[in-house]
Amino acid sequence: MKILFVATVQSHICQFHLPIMYMLQQNGYEVHVAARNNLAEKNGLSMKYADKVFDVPFERSPFNTKNIGAYKQLKKIMKEEKYDIVHCHTPVGGILARLAGRKFRKDGLRIIYTAHGFHFYDGSPKKNWIIYYPIEKFMSRYTDDLITITEEDYKLAKDRKFKGNIHHVHGVGVNTDKFVKLSDEERQKLRAEKGYTDEFIILCTGELNKNKNQATLIKAMDEVVKKHPEAKLLLAGNGPEYYNLVELIEKLHLGNNVELLGYRTDIQDYVNICDLVVSASHREGLPLNIMEAMICGKPVIASDNRGHRELIKNKENGILVNLKEENLFYKDICTIIEDEQIRNRFSKNGLKYISLFKVENVKKELREIYNI
Repeated sequence: MKILFVATVQSHICQFHLPIMYMLQQNGYEVHVAARNNLAEKNGLSMKYADKVFDVPFERSPFNTKNIGAYKQLKKIMKEEKYDIVHCHTPVGGILARLAGRKFRKDGLRIIYTAHGFHFYDGSPKKNWIIYYPIEKFMSRYTDDLITITEEDYKLAKDRKFKGNIHHVHGVGVNTDKFVKLSDEERQKLRAEKGYTDEFIILCTGELNKNKNQATLIKAMDEVVKKHPEAKLLLAGNGPEYYNLVELIEKLHLGNNVELLGYRTDIQDYVNICDLVVSASHREGLPLNIMEAMICGKPVIASDNRGHRELIKNKENGILVNLKEENLFYKDICTIIEDEQIRNRFSKNGLKYISLFKVENVKKELREIYNI
């Protein structure tokens, strides 16, 4: 059996799908990847478990004319390689792969598309429904199997009668070899190795962009440090908002309390040394950073969006914050700093809830879809 993984960029494959690719190889599959090579931007992130990798120049905007060339290259690859399955991810990768593969379906090609969070959902801007919903509904006719990673998207696809078989899978799977809850002794040793002592460490992971909305967290820290000068926010990631965030940190004189870590390949260490994980993003599919936090026993505070709601039961295993009331981040962060009992309760409940999202369970769900 021969399978092609398609995504807009190779870093997406490396970050989210390597365990599944390894599983497929172990079951006799030949695994190929087609995506734009952006790994040099990702601080040493490397491709594994791929028998062949094609550098296809996808652009993130579906309206970029360069995607015409990417589509032609992808179609040529499919024609020459004669795949049994194409499993596509990300909006542009998903659209172009399904268009390129549609005529090969009559020869037995099976096309699987994983929707990592529809752009249209209850509460999303009206323009999202106008632009993205018709595209996804139309593209479902070229999809044999649609995988959704949230219950809300699964229900929407079912209710709106999308074509193909519709499945719900619990995300991409948290790597329990990499992300584990450390003992207090192990954690303190790791903190010292990273150069931290008695700080209350708050971690936010994700690309530095407007959707991830790190600026809101920096503004909250301006108030937090007035009550808790020991608090320190670590922002892990790189992206287009980097210089704007640096400027905001300098403007608020938070150089000692907010640290930009850049893109990290050792993010599991920072999850383990932190005391709290936060996210202020406007939109999420199913956020891996929140799952990684929970599996390491960390309390979480996150903006109230459909991806976060899939994982966080408010006041049970974390706190959901309405972004329209930004000062709530400041208040809730202070609550977590000041109340160890709440931290312990969120940690305990998060560890219980996250079991379905472990990579071994996700592998089991995908085996059924792949018919392994």
